[in-house]
Amino acid sequence: MADATPGSAAPSSNRTVMIVLSYLWLLALIPLLVEKEDKEVQWHAKHGLVLLLAEIILWVLITMINIVTGFFIGCLVGVLSLGLWVAIVILHILCIVKGVNGQRLTIPYVSQYADKF
Repeated sequence: MADATPGSAAPSSNRTVMIVLSYLWLLALIPLLVEKEDKEVQWHAKHGLVLLLAEIILWVLITMINIVTGFFIGCLVGVLSLGLWVAIVILHILCIVKGVNGQRLTIPYVSQYADKF
């Protein structure tokens, strides 16, 4: 597996597992805390956590919209939010596949915010 960041230390033997964990919501804390020397794993773990935070904010907003709009419009928003959550799962799968293949998927705003840490 090619190292995506020049000058980083040799990849750890469990890099693939750690990259997968990076995009499994709260499990991203494991690679963040365990693989401190692997810059690539750290990058994916930070992006996974920021993506989780963005999803929580989105979930709260959708829940508030459902409460405010009432039952009928809330049902429509519920159906639309189901499609949104399917898209989020697909996004996580894309991030995992690219990460395991030694690449990075940059997500606008999410990646910019995660790079600050």
